[in-house]
This record gives sequence, C-alpha cells and structure tokens, in this order.
Amino acid sequence: MVKQPKSHGLKRISLSEKPTSLITNNEVINGAWNVQIITLFPEAFPGVLGLSLTGKALQHRVWTLSTINLRDFGIGKHKKVDDTPSGGGPGLVIRADVLGPAIEKALSRAGASTPLVYLSPRGKTFNQSLAQNWSKTEGIILICGRFEGIDQRVIDHYGVEEVSMGDFVMTGGEIAAQAMIDTTVRLLPNVIGNQDSLKTESHSSGLLEHDQFTRPDDWKGQKVPKILTSGHHGKIESWRENQSKSNTKKYRADMWEKSNPIKPNN
Repeated sequence: MVKQPKSHGLKRISLSEKPTSLITNNEVINGAWNVQIITLFPEAFPGVLGLSLTGKALQHRVWTLSTINLRDFGIGKHKKVDDTPSGGGPGLVIRADVLGPAIEKALSRAGASTPLVYLSPRGKTFNQSLAQNWSKTEGIILICGRFEGIDQRVIDHYGVEEVSMGDFVMTGGEIAAQAMIDTTVRLLPNVIGNQDSLKTESHSSGLLEHDQFTRPDDWKGQKVPKILTSGHHGKIESWRENQSKSNTKKYRADMWEKSNPIKPNN
C-alpha cells in the first residue's frame, strides 16, 4: 500500500450528496461567522464553499451560511422582482420594494457589526485587507445583483457598501460572493491548521509570496535552490524575503510602488 503524503495544515472533504444541508437558513450561531446571501439563485450555494477547508469549517459551524431567496419577496402572482429602468433604456432593475424586505429580514438576524454589501462592478475592489476586516466582524450580508443592478434608493436608504471583484462585469454576484467568502473564511481562527502560513501568503504583508519548491530536489535538470536545503533557517528566511520583494517588483509593480513610494527630492 502506498502511503499517502500529508500536507501540513491542509485537509479535504468530499461534496456531500445533499450539499444544501450545509446551509443553515434562519440559524445564527453565537461565536460563528454568520453569512447571509440575498440571491435569485439560492441553489448556487454552497457550491465550492462546501469543499475543502471552507466546507469542513462550515460542517463544524465555525461559520454559517444562509440564503435568502429574493423571489420569495416578488410582487404579484408571478413573483416579479424587476422592472424597466425609470427614464427608459435597456435591461431590467431589481425593485426597491422587493429587495428592501429581503434586506430587512437579513438585518433582523444579523449582529450590529455585520457589513451589508452589494456586489457591484462600480464598488471598491475587493482585496486581502478587506477580507481581514470582514473576518473580524460577526458575519456579513451579501446582495447578489442581477440584470442592470438594483434600485439606487435601496443603496442610499440602507447605506449599502459596494464591492467589486475587479474591472469586469459578471452575469450575477453569486460567483463573486463565493470567492469573497472563501477568502474571508480561511482567515477565521481554527480554519487553517497552520496559522503561520497566513502570515507569509501573497498580499498578507503587501508583497507577493516567494517561489515555492518541494521534492524531488532535481526535476528535469532543474534543482531546488541550495539555500532551501541548507538547513540554515536565518539564510532561508532572508532568501524568501528577497524573493518576495523581487516577485512583487516583477509581477505587480503597482503593489511595489504602493508599499515603496518614491520620496520627493529635497
């Protein structure tokens, strides 16, 4: 029997037959990071969030996931949630009198520090720093937009924070929501076995991570840098720090310039 290698701090679970069983609608657990998703497609969850570290943490109630089906608040016989833009134009806009009650339901079971976020292409760009801030709250409410967006009056009335995945437009906010949740959940205590690994990850310190190597030491004539097999921890740390700086300059000059602004000449 081949002995399976163990990766320190990493675990994996398989997707359950009924992944929606991981969704704890109407359940708020004290001490857990409670996530509520307002969406037209609740069946999209938990999705990848039911796998690996995030899925295991969800099973153990380190965090909880609830979905609020926007269609439940729809108007009339056909549960209409949208209408044409005021003033004319293409597409449809989610109605304020539909989204408002859904938000009220989410707020009624959310903690005082819970951010209310709309996934919007015009929002500020999501990053590691924002995820770290979210991980220190009681949870989060995410509004997954569709069509041309949501009625501006909802954003103004509830003081909704707008956050974007980047300078591109997606069909809806569900995929972006899963990415943001995954990024934040792994920062919660006891989710990652080796907490020290979080300190050296890309973006955690404003730099990209150093290059990574493992066995075999010689692969297709390419060898692992000797310093990494030297056993000299001080020199290894110095090498990794220099690698992080070099990688940041090479791949993300914008990050390097932000962390190392050019000082004006006197």
